[in-house]
Amino acid sequence: SDPAENCCGGATQWLAHDAAVAHASRLAAIADPTRLQIVSVIANAPDGEVCACDFVAPLGKSQPTISHHLKVLAEAGLVEGDKRGRWIWYRLASGGVEELTTSVRAVANGTV
Repeated sequence: SDPAENCCGGATQWLAHDAAVAHASRLAAIADPTRLQIVSVIANAPDGEVCACDFVAPLGKSQPTISHHLKVLAEAGLVEGDKRGRWIWYRLASGGVEELTTSVRAVANGTV
């Protein structure tokens, strides 16, 4: 007999593995406390952007550590930066956080 016939009637569809890997990668980028603080600092900046040098004091991390976290967030499509002179100014990537929120909601609602 077909093993599915003996099933308890559970899920018949689910998120594909490749999509789950992509979602998990973006979630992992923001799941770090320092990266979450970086997003918060940018989101609360009056002009919507922050110089990389301005994360060091409030977060109590070294510049190389901040740069690493900003790189992870940028690779995940959550922040983007513009080089101005010696420093890079960061802002939230257009739609990045919203897309992440939408994808989590879609998974939780069973629409993906």
